[in-house]
Amino acid sequence: MFIAFQSLAAGLNNRMEYVENYNSYAIENMRIYKIPASITLAQGILESGSGKSELARKSNNHFGIKCGSYWTGGKTYHDDDSKNECFRSYKSVLESYYDHSEFLTKNKRYSELFLLNMNDYKAWAEGLSKAGYATNPNYASRIISIIEDLKLYTFDEETNTPKPIGEYISSQSRNLQIVNDLNTIKVKEGDTYYKLAKRFGLTLRQIHKYNNTKRYNQEILKTDDIVYLEPKRFRSKHNKFIILSENSSPIEMSQLYGVRLNALMRKNHFPSPDEQLRKGEKVFLR
Repeated sequence: MFIAFQSLAAGLNNRMEYVENYNSYAIENMRIYKIPASITLAQGILESGSGKSELARKSNNHFGIKCGSYWTGGKTYHDDDSKNECFRSYKSVLESYYDHSEFLTKNKRYSELFLLNMNDYKAWAEGLSKAGYATNPNYASRIISIIEDLKLYTFDEETNTPKPIGEYISSQSRNLQIVNDLNTIKVKEGDTYYKLAKRFGLTLRQIHKYNNTKRYNQEILKTDDIVYLEPKRFRSKHNKFIILSENSSPIEMSQLYGVRLNALMRKNHFPSPDEQLRKGEKVFLR
């Protein structure tokens, strides 16, 4: 019994770690492709064994997508419904996430999914199963179970953030600044994360997430700090790289250029968000 409990706990920890690592990918794709983040994350967990499957580890394929007749990218071979089947291989997990979204949006058999309510994850799960994404007859119920166990449906709420920002933007235009084509606000004396979140129709969780602040009660805003009002981008739209004019850190670079911290660290192989970067170093932004 104890061994079984340990196994269940390890499985849950793996799933939670997966969500922590890749929820930003799912949210970014939700904004672009209109696929619920909860569905993308649940499929990733199920299809990749929370990123632990051989296909995920060796080929970065997190959604079990097979090559198909039109695939021209990397290939790898695994036994699935038949022996030695061709699966798509990717250079990164991010590439796998983008291809999953492209796969659903461009494949006609999934077209009816995009007529569904974005917040109806049950209908999306059932639609995926009906369209034949997987052969397992319990596919929809397994996806729904993962979403509800981990409360992944909360990530679908991120779709609502651009609307309130637009509603308030005209009245706040004096303090708004654009960084990497993103809306940010310059902090005035007396501002707090809570006040800014309320002013722009965001949740406190969202504004902390956008600004890489994990110690919610310990982060103090200073006058002229920049606070992001929407998710940062995976890359800079304006600079391929920059040469540091002064000492800095990855987290400071993320905040200065509007590039997501985890993406910035991967591009430059930074081991820590607080690593000391020296004046004159080159930092890649895309």
